[in-house]
Amino acid sequence: MLWDLREWSGEAASPSELAKKAGVKLSTVSGAVARLVSGGYATHTPYGTIELTDVGESCALVMVRRHRLLETFLVETLGYRWDEVHEEADALEHAASDMMIDRIDALLGHPEADPHGDPIPHADGTLPETHSIPLTHAPQRTIVRIDRVSDEDPQLLRYLDQQGIGIGSEVLIGARPPRSHATTIIARHDPTSATTTPLEDPIALDAEAGIQIRVTPTGTSVDSPENRRS
Repeated sequence: MLWDLREWSGEAASPSELAKKAGVKLSTVSGAVARLVSGGYATHTPYGTIELTDVGESCALVMVRRHRLLETFLVETLGYRWDEVHEEADALEHAASDMMIDRIDALLGHPEADPHGDPIPHADGTLPETHSIPLTHAPQRTIVRIDRVSDEDPQLLRYLDQQGIGIGSEVLIGARPPRSHATTIIARHDPTSATTTPLEDPIALDAEAGIQIRVTPTGTSVDSPENRRS
């Protein structure tokens, strides 16, 4: 969980942030952090953030690899939807043997990313590079490609699926109100035909949803489809 928080925020987490994410009391987290520190997996200074040591980082990557390979296996082989696999993988990742994980990896053809677009660590502990940015940071009136969606919000995953938006989809972001981090998707873009089709019902995403989606701007800015029709 420490690794996940840092991956999405870009910063080490504090005990209070960890408690909020885990949905437990701060005292519970404090005890867990103390055990991580005593075991050599993390460092923590009073009132500061929690940093993984090299040993802790290696252990975290092993579990992340297991989790994301299991999610991929559940979707591609067992027919789960992408909003159904997070809790299943949480339950399985501690029970599966190293041999099973390696065989799943081979069976799937050594995938680089899971169904949510999250990079899967390699067996040697290295992680595929990603350069995507939060949807909330993407320039307005720009076409972006959806690269990643957090697996921890099944409601958001189901909503995007219902809207026909998934990993690899290209969409046009509308104008944002001043000082707002909300994002509205106003059109779909087909890179093959280079056509942009306005949505009858734009997709409004608040800031909380926006930070759970990672995108890559395609470098194409487009006037609002509504403006082009006028």
